[in-house]
Amino acid sequence: MKRVGVYGGTFDPFHNAHLRLARALRDELALDEVRLIPAGRPYHRDSGPHADAGQRLAMVRLGIAGETGLTADAREVVSARNAYTVETLEALRAELGQNTELWCLIGSDSLEHLDRWHRWRELFALANLAVAIRPGFDAARLAPAVRAEWDARQVSDFSNRTPCGTIRALALTPVALSATEIRRRLAAGDDVADCVPEAVAEHIRRLGLYRPA
Repeated sequence: MKRVGVYGGTFDPFHNAHLRLARALRDELALDEVRLIPAGRPYHRDSGPHADAGQRLAMVRLGIAGETGLTADAREVVSARNAYTVETLEALRAELGQNTELWCLIGSDSLEHLDRWHRWRELFALANLAVAIRPGFDAARLAPAVRAEWDARQVSDFSNRTPCGTIRALALTPVALSATEIRRRLAAGDDVADCVPEAVAEHIRRLGLYRPA
């Protein structure tokens, strides 16, 4: 059974915590491949200068270059409309087949609002969920419908691996690194070589990304 992970995000910019989480998803779940999928048209953006979709895709490709099993997937960048997670997973499931073990990575902050996602209950028929636990997460705060899924679907081992339908919490300790803070530092002219892969830092410098107009 082939094992594939899906890691979506704005990646604006792609930074070291993104890379660390992609590696953890690959290694903790013993995946053959992790596909990083930059959002083409993000729904929610804060104020300030941001990179466009093509630039963000380029930064992901640069940031994961040479990393075994990590690939950049441009499907949402080239799409003409906003892409819901369930639709992206439907497309991947159609491409990969029903027997592929598919894992969708989300943060525990997103899990707390999962019941607001478009067609959220259908996610479990398409993929397993890998949840990156953030500091302060408390399952008791989950919406009742989501808590029921959390309680019923959690697995802690892989004695019975399955293409979809389970939830696994990642053991990785989160890193206090935020794209918003990196953009703020770049806008102020500060160096961010400690926050992003070297090739990404060079790309940002060369194009002058995130600098005020």
